[in-house]
Amino acid sequence: MAGRVEGKIALVTGAARGQGRSHAVRLAEEGADIIAIDLAGPVADTPLRYPPATEEDLAQTVAEVERLDRRILARKADVRDFHALKGAVEDGISRLGRLDIVSANAGIFMHNHVAHELTEIEWDSTLDINLKGVWLTAKATVPFLIEQGIGGSIIITSSAAGLKGRPNVSAYAASKHGLVGLARSLSNELAPYSIRVNTLHPTSVSTAMIHNEALYGLFLPGVENPRSDQVEEALKSINALPVPWVEPRDVSNALLFLASDEARFITGSELRVDAGSVSR
Repeated sequence: MAGRVEGKIALVTGAARGQGRSHAVRLAEEGADIIAIDLAGPVADTPLRYPPATEEDLAQTVAEVERLDRRILARKADVRDFHALKGAVEDGISRLGRLDIVSANAGIFMHNHVAHELTEIEWDSTLDINLKGVWLTAKATVPFLIEQGIGGSIIITSSAAGLKGRPNVSAYAASKHGLVGLARSLSNELAPYSIRVNTLHPTSVSTAMIHNEALYGLFLPGVENPRSDQVEEALKSINALPVPWVEPRDVSNALLFLASDEARFITGSELRVDAGSVSR
């Protein structure tokens, strides 16, 4: 079925690469115009173990959406900065005319430490970006959705780790579990306005967040310069299906469904794209 979100405007945070870029492109393929928001640069006060997205990454997202003959407005903003985030949202809506879909996707992956060895900076950065950043995204967009009076769909990217605890990712798991509670509350608050709120729960996704030596080392301790092919079997052990990870487009297909009218009566739900990892 083509044109499942034809004529709609979708806002995507963390749109420069990975799942965010995939979501923007998939929605554009089905007829949506895009407001793309990303920090697209170093994440201040956050000791990431993989390279951050860049302005070139965000420009690539713009190019891929424009090749589909859809409109896209890209803005740099940190989801922790409400003033910058709200400005980007207002600019996008003023230029594209409305807002129908919100993909609250921006996040970071902090790992390699047991909970009691995390620094306060690592804990605070993870919760501020992954949880508070989504709340601020809702705070910046919900008033527009309510004022329009035509409903809408908010899709929050959580994780399989938002439904099942795993070692060495306590801050990440806490932030992603928190998103489930936030989404459930929002779904009740916004239901009178026909605004639906759901969460997505992917397993490992083939992006820069997992394809880096720091994460490989978590599964292959003591291996010098570990490679992707070496860690595949270890990552397969997380999932019930015999795959080490899913592709970003697999998650985007689920997001498209939740954004479309096919899911018009689905709200307050958790949709797993987890290769069976949560039930394993």
